[in-house]
Amino acid sequence: MEVSVIGSSQAKILKTGLACREPGLLSFKNGNDVFWRKSKVSFGQSSGLRNSGVRLTLKAVQTEAIEPQKISRPQSRGGVRLYVGLPLDVVSNSNVVNHARAIAVGLKALKLLGVEGVELPIWWGVVEKEAMGKYDWSGYLAVVEMVHKVGLKLHVSLCFHGSKHAKIPLPEWVRKIGEHNPSIFFTDHTGQQYKECLSLAVDEVPVLEGKTPVQVYNDFCESFKLSFSSFIGSTINGISMGLGPDGDLRYPSHQGISRRSKVPGVGEFQCYDKSMLALLKEHGETTGNPLWALGGPHDAPAYDASPSSNGFFKDHGGSWESPYGDFFLSWYSSLLVRHADRLLSLASSAFGDSEVAISGKVPLVHQWYKTRSHPAELTAGFYNTQNRDGYEAIAKMFARHSCKMILPGMDLTDEGRLQEGLSSPELLLGQILSACKKHGVEVSGENSSDTVACGGFEQIRKHLLAEDAAHSFFYQRMGAYFFSPEHFPLFTQFVRSMKQPQMHTDDLPIVEEEAEEPMAVTSESGIQMQTA
Repeated sequence: MEVSVIGSSQAKILKTGLACREPGLLSFKNGNDVFWRKSKVSFGQSSGLRNSGVRLTLKAVQTEAIEPQKISRPQSRGGVRLYVGLPLDVVSNSNVVNHARAIAVGLKALKLLGVEGVELPIWWGVVEKEAMGKYDWSGYLAVVEMVHKVGLKLHVSLCFHGSKHAKIPLPEWVRKIGEHNPSIFFTDHTGQQYKECLSLAVDEVPVLEGKTPVQVYNDFCESFKLSFSSFIGSTINGISMGLGPDGDLRYPSHQGISRRSKVPGVGEFQCYDKSMLALLKEHGETTGNPLWALGGPHDAPAYDASPSSNGFFKDHGGSWESPYGDFFLSWYSSLLVRHADRLLSLASSAFGDSEVAISGKVPLVHQWYKTRSHPAELTAGFYNTQNRDGYEAIAKMFARHSCKMILPGMDLTDEGRLQEGLSSPELLLGQILSACKKHGVEVSGENSSDTVACGGFEQIRKHLLAEDAAHSFFYQRMGAYFFSPEHFPLFTQFVRSMKQPQMHTDDLPIVEEEAEEPMAVTSESGIQMQTA
């Protein structure tokens, strides 16, 4: 079959209503003009661009001109702006654009669909790779030029963490410092270190060649602002500040959890590096409880364990409800809030006069939400229990800096969740949204699963068309699955439904059936996109 998208209000997209069906190849037809010359591009195997066997074909055809007075421009209900995340490794560790021709075709396809823009991850480990203060923005400047040329908007995520998935570590010079001073990394009670970001306990400690991490982040932001000044406020209309592991505001409390486990564990507290222990000791002396400040909770379970396996998280009689539990959890969570406060303050100061929206991401740690203690949230740094709202302080802090909050998980439902994990993404998302509404914090949505199916799109749509809808949505992420015949028609349909929820019968989509051609895929390609 062939799905045609015409550049007008009469766009014909996948005649399926809101149902799911098996799609075939995709063909795009654009107005009266030849859209692209014949070329062939393909994604190689890279992070997020696997599952070979799909071809995206874009064809130029002649159609009758539509008289201007008959055009009815689709409007986004609630003003929700849709963005698609570019691949995590769109710029490689060697600072070159991966699959540039394929990315260019993908950008044009998104522009044709009416997507607002794309999200670009910019990695500290790529730009400032070799030495402190030695910046190389060339790869990212090339991507921004591509986005600008197509006419899309761009939201930039400044990533001060590493990613094993994208094969991009922290800068080489930072890792060398860590070899001699391992206390700059988060550490659990067994001594296991998390080396994908710096411990928040060293934010204001001069551990990086005489500078503090906050000073280094600030220099990075100033260099970014100078290098992209001609795009900031025009093409670049938003900037996210990385706040921790994977860019999220949290501790890396689930680093040791096995993916083979069907039931999620509670995670572990990350408070055993030298700097964290020093801050805990200071907190104990200040509050008059020095004996409580010798380390983390002795009765907390291991990463993969259930809440009831040890005494700390037990629903009834657990240490989390004791005076000691409140002492530790208040301190642990307050450090996380202060860390975000520093970095969002830095971002607001650096970009406050640039007419761009500043954002930070708060994760949706929904495992064990239906217990009284909410253990997975506690180990991640959110002092949120049945008796206490842990997101009020975070929402207040975001409001103080006039920053937007990015919330993932808008594709998730409680249905089908393992009852053993007592998970509830919907209830937790509702709680955080309520805190944001109370304090006037604008919210941007994001999906958690990179394999969103039909039901996930309906859940996203429900959130975005709600009375207190998110102002923008970041769909994660462009790659092989994104452009696959199982997914891309559904995404196309989702975009259309958001831009024009009520359609006249004359606007119902048309599907043209045709014989499928053999898929030409090389042994190295994750996705192949062909224009003709």
